[in-house]
Amino acid sequence: MPKQEGQKSKLLTLLRILEQKTDEEHLLNVPQLVQLLEQQGIFAERKSIYSDIDTLRSLGYDIQLQRGRGGGYWLASRTFELSELKLLVDAVQSSKVISARTSNKLIHKLEALCSDYEATQLQRQVYVDGRPKTESHTLLYSIDALHSAISAGQMVRFGYKGGTRTVSPWQLAWENGCYYLIAYQDEKEPVGIRNYRVDRMSGVTVLDARRRGKAEFRQFDLPAYLRMHFNMYGGPERRVTLRCDADLEAAMRDRFGKTPLFVPEEDGTRFHFDVPVCVSPQFYGWVCGFGGKVEVTAPAEVRQAMQQLAAQLAGLHE
Repeated sequence: MPKQEGQKSKLLTLLRILEQKTDEEHLLNVPQLVQLLEQQGIFAERKSIYSDIDTLRSLGYDIQLQRGRGGGYWLASRTFELSELKLLVDAVQSSKVISARTSNKLIHKLEALCSDYEATQLQRQVYVDGRPKTESHTLLYSIDALHSAISAGQMVRFGYKGGTRTVSPWQLAWENGCYYLIAYQDEKEPVGIRNYRVDRMSGVTVLDARRRGKAEFRQFDLPAYLRMHFNMYGGPERRVTLRCDADLEAAMRDRFGKTPLFVPEEDGTRFHFDVPVCVSPQFYGWVCGFGGKVEVTAPAEVRQAMQQLAAQLAGLHE
């Protein structure tokens, strides 16, 4: 092997050793580095290690030295701090739409970004409300295909709920722990903006046809769309007036943002406001979830539907 080639191989191997075998709590001195290089078939003189480390430092690697008994070198700075990697691992592990197999692969790749010793701390199991993770092993490919289609402005076709959908993709959203495609569909009535859970798609294919729905998405407000759809279920859009107990102001702000005008009532125990929502069984369930602290006061047809649901539930639990 030419000398220059051998030097490059030696530098890369030395860097890999420092990445995998050192951190602030685990240092390696020069004799140990020489021994680890020899285990990988690379023979080096002790004095050459010093110049190699200087070379790596000149390339931007933060290699620190602790002098004295028990001292040695370690790689002090990495692309991600250990706390950041733990956060990413928790996000991957807790996601119900990433399959267990894909989670393990992603976490294994994240482990390579820290030392072997720190990697043992990334073997974390995050409890997720007892929910099983999806069995879909194609989620990452689906997301990649959808991003490509959105970037290129192309239509897509995919399997969904026992049928096939051909739609114009515009945005991807993360809501309630799931990925959703926000798209324009005009293959059947009613025509308009729809959302589809990405982990329930199969065989996502990017088509040659240019996507449609530009006019509909010109003024599209994704945060407002997400606030209107409860658990991403559709329904007729209505402007609904809600009357709430005073202690729910923070909860309503979390749900509907800063735009609605909250009007306090005279006695100070309640306030009311109106917002656009897509009326669905999930919306009614959300109202019921506050145990009588939220009242639908308008429009009349939504209030009546709420009364009918309450009567139906009362009948079931007699």
